[in-house]
Amino acid sequence: MKRFKNAIFVTFLFLALATILLYAFDFDYIFKGIRTTFLEGHTSAYINDYTEFDNRDIETGEPQPWPLHQEYNKIKPTRGLLKINDELNTVAFLIIKNDSIWFENYSEAYGKDSKTNSFSMAKSIVAALLGRAIMEGHIKSLQQPVADFFPQFDPALTVGDLASMASGLNWEESYTNPFSMTIRAYLDDNLRKQILALEVEKPPGKRFEYLSGNTILLGMVIEKAAGKTLSEYLSEEFWTPLGMDGDALWQLDSQESGMEKAFCCIASSARNFARFGKLYKNYGEWDGEQLLDSSFVAKSIRPRFKESPYYGYGFWLENYKDKEIFYMRGILGQYVIVLPEDDLIIVRLGEENGKKLRDEEYRLSHDFYTYLEEAYEMLGKKL
Repeated sequence: MKRFKNAIFVTFLFLALATILLYAFDFDYIFKGIRTTFLEGHTSAYINDYTEFDNRDIETGEPQPWPLHQEYNKIKPTRGLLKINDELNTVAFLIIKNDSIWFENYSEAYGKDSKTNSFSMAKSIVAALLGRAIMEGHIKSLQQPVADFFPQFDPALTVGDLASMASGLNWEESYTNPFSMTIRAYLDDNLRKQILALEVEKPPGKRFEYLSGNTILLGMVIEKAAGKTLSEYLSEEFWTPLGMDGDALWQLDSQESGMEKAFCCIASSARNFARFGKLYKNYGEWDGEQLLDSSFVAKSIRPRFKESPYYGYGFWLENYKDKEIFYMRGILGQYVIVLPEDDLIIVRLGEENGKKLRDEEYRLSHDFYTYLEEAYEMLGKKL
C-alpha cells in the first residue's frame, strides 16, 4: 500500500511539474489539444471538431441550388468506389458534370447540408480572397510587398509569394510534433502574435515550400487591406454572390483575438465547397458576373515554378493521363478536383486519406487517383 501511495504521489508530482513547465514556456495550448481531441476520442484534428472551437459566421444571401443532372443518381457507384469510401470513411462524394450534380452520396450520418472541416482547402479560398482584393483595388497586385501592411517583414516578400508558398519564412510545418508552429496555430489563442514573430530566413519568391504560416499572414494582409474580418469579406464577395446553401463557420483562434485560422477550418458542405471549383473552372465568372479576374485565375491554376509543377497560387495541380487537373486539398483527404477538359468536378470529404504512392514530399496519396478512376468508370469513360 505504501508503494502504491508513493507511485500516486510521484505521478501527481510529475503532472504538476509538467503543467508548470508548459505554462512557463507558453505551451499551455497543449491542454486545449488534449481536451478537444483525446478526450473526444480522437488522436488528431477531425472533420467535426469545429464544435470544440470559437467560430465566426460566414453569412449567405439567397441560395442558388445546384441543378440536378437529368441522369442524377441513376448510375450506381462502382465496387471500387464503395470499397475505398468504406475503408477511408468518406462522408460525402459528388460528381458534377456540365455544372449539374450527376452523382451524390453521403454516409449515414451526413447529408447535403452537413458541415465538415475544410482543413487546408481553406487555403484555396483565401487565395480567391486575395484575387478579389486585387480586383477591387485593396491590394495593388501579386507583387505588392507584405511590408506595405506589416513593415517588420522583408520588403522583398510579396503577397504573391505567400499565395504561391514561396515566402522563405522560418515556419515549421509539422502535424505530429505537439510543439510545432502548425499545432500551435491550430490550438493557441493568439495567431497574430505567433505570425508577427516570424522572419524571412530564405530569399522569397525563389522556390516552393508548403507553409501554413504563409496563408495565415496572407489572411492578415487581406483583413487589413479590406478593413473587414475574413469571414465578413468572404461572405460579401463569394458566399453571397455564389448563392451558397446556408451559412458557414470559420474557426477563430479565440473570441478575444478574433482571428480566423486562415490556413484551415471553414465548416461547410460538399455542395458549397464545389462552387469554388466551378468558379475557377469558369475563370472567375459566375452567373454573368466576373467575381475574379480571368488572368488571375489562369495564373492560379498554372505552376509558378518549373521545379514544383504541382502548385500554383493557392491551388494544387496534377497532370494525370494527359488530363490537366487543379484541385483544393485538405489533410484528411478533403478534395475538390476539377478537370476542365471534361467539364467535371469531383468532391470528396471524409475522415481519412490514403497512403502516399510516392516518397516525394507534397505528392498525392492513392485515394486521389482512385476517386478519378472510379468516377470515370461510372461516367462510362476511361482516363
